[in-house]
Amino acid sequence: MKSDSFFANINVTRRSWMKATAGVAAAGILPRSVTAQSTPAAGAAGTARGGSIVVSDSAAVAETTCGKVRGFLHRDMFIFRGIPYGASTAGARRFLPPAKPQSWTGVRSALAWGFASPQIPSEHWDKDEVAFVYEWNPGAQGEDCLRLNVWTPGLDGRKRAVMVWLHGGGFMTGSGNEMNVYDGENLARHDVVVVSLNHRLGAVGFLDLSSLGGEAFAASGNVGMLDVVAALEWVRDNIANFGGDPTNVTVFGQSGGGGKVSTLMAMPRAKGLFHKAVVQSGSMRRMLTPDFSAKLAAAVLKEADVGKDRLKALQTMPFDRLVAAAAIAAKKVYPAGDYSKPLDFGRHAEFNAWAPTVDGDILPEHPFWTSAPAGSADVPLIVGSTLTEFGVGYMDPDFEKLPFDELRRRIVRGHGSRDGQRILDAIKAGHPNTSAAKLYAIWFSLGARHAAVRQAALKAGQGGAPAFLYSFAWDSPILDGRLHSFHCADMPFVFDNTDRCDHMTGGGPEARDLAARISGAWVQFARTGNPNHSGLPQWPAFDAARRSTMIFDNTCEAKDDPDGEVLKALDDSMKWI
Repeated sequence: MKSDSFFANINVTRRSWMKATAGVAAAGILPRSVTAQSTPAAGAAGTARGGSIVVSDSAAVAETTCGKVRGFLHRDMFIFRGIPYGASTAGARRFLPPAKPQSWTGVRSALAWGFASPQIPSEHWDKDEVAFVYEWNPGAQGEDCLRLNVWTPGLDGRKRAVMVWLHGGGFMTGSGNEMNVYDGENLARHDVVVVSLNHRLGAVGFLDLSSLGGEAFAASGNVGMLDVVAALEWVRDNIANFGGDPTNVTVFGQSGGGGKVSTLMAMPRAKGLFHKAVVQSGSMRRMLTPDFSAKLAAAVLKEADVGKDRLKALQTMPFDRLVAAAAIAAKKVYPAGDYSKPLDFGRHAEFNAWAPTVDGDILPEHPFWTSAPAGSADVPLIVGSTLTEFGVGYMDPDFEKLPFDELRRRIVRGHGSRDGQRILDAIKAGHPNTSAAKLYAIWFSLGARHAAVRQAALKAGQGGAPAFLYSFAWDSPILDGRLHSFHCADMPFVFDNTDRCDHMTGGGPEARDLAARISGAWVQFARTGNPNHSGLPQWPAFDAARRSTMIFDNTCEAKDDPDGEVLKALDDSMKWI
């Protein structure tokens, strides 16, 4: 067993956090043994040749406000990729709010994914086990990246619930198609419309030049989030033509995507564009202050060798040069993480390069810091985390051999003798007959758990729409089970993609059955604002008295305040808000 986390001393992106450490029919839930991912192909997609895919000039054509688009059919599902929702952000448009795309004549092909935002190189592709599990495929980068993808059961004028997915990677990496798990086909088979999107990230999405460039760059620190707002405006204006209901839109995201959902809930410009929200392992409750963002911007200018009087040079230099300079600057400005104890995930932006800035206008307040945003009081929320987000056994075959003495040493090193022993006792009491290695991962993940529970409490305390809290506790069998319920482990279940993503789940009926329950809950929530359905035990809304939590595992159950004692001990030690 390695003495310290494999992922210490690296930038804390979604990936480094991760490594640091059902079917529903239109009328209701199908039997648990039937899932969307096991439904056989049939119908129009078969065609005379009996194939599963139809790509034709006369099939899968939909109208948008900019012109017609043609997608394709796969197993009777209409799929559109790379539809522009904004103009190119290159050149003079760099750092500026998104503009509408130009209209086109005729029918535009929408068969291929759009460009991903310019971003730093993907981390840990050379880590064999990590790359195997995640199967990253981020695609080509470019500044004409404001593109979205749609999966829909029909172009038939019906008003289906719409589920808009925001990808992870913090606010600095990723795309709407970088992982197999993001494929929305199986989720859409639950008779909903699924949308995913790309938006600006890192320096091209969140470099705040307002203190240097004045009004011309007033929005530059938040244009990445304004892109997401523009995508939601596209959904409002166009999704009815794709069989969706623009008055019933759910935004859901994981890790950095969850942080984007939380941010949207605090943005006045996003009000009314979505009606339900889901935050998965992404309770980022505090964003950047203007002072910090100004310090980061000055460091970027220095690395790029651009004077304050030459800001337009930042718009004309090749984007890869800008991204490289910004990455070097960020490493100099951001403090190194302290991996001797759980990190306060609610303050994620303060130790992860690039995030929105609380500017008093686009983002008037920190989302869910001391209170829930008033502007989204009427938006129901699902929020939660996995049991062992971080500190699991990637690249460490001896991980499960961790002795209890070493577990105690690590926790005491992080919290001191008295507080450390109290935290350890609380973890062991909540998880009896559990290995020291898994208890270590539970402890190392408490920062994410604290943030999720706190977000649920603030939302429930608002007295508006309800909050529903969960914990995903299913252990993956991959790599002899030493990854447990790792960061991102819940996503194949939400998307009903456990067979498609068998590198994460192992595939098979056990995972498929749980996927039916979880995806069914997400779909029911998207339709009604309440995740309860016949495949789950009753899932009560969160309140201060009971603090009810749905535990997702082979046997799902709702428990009252399962994290109470350990989070009290953690709060006494860490003094987190």
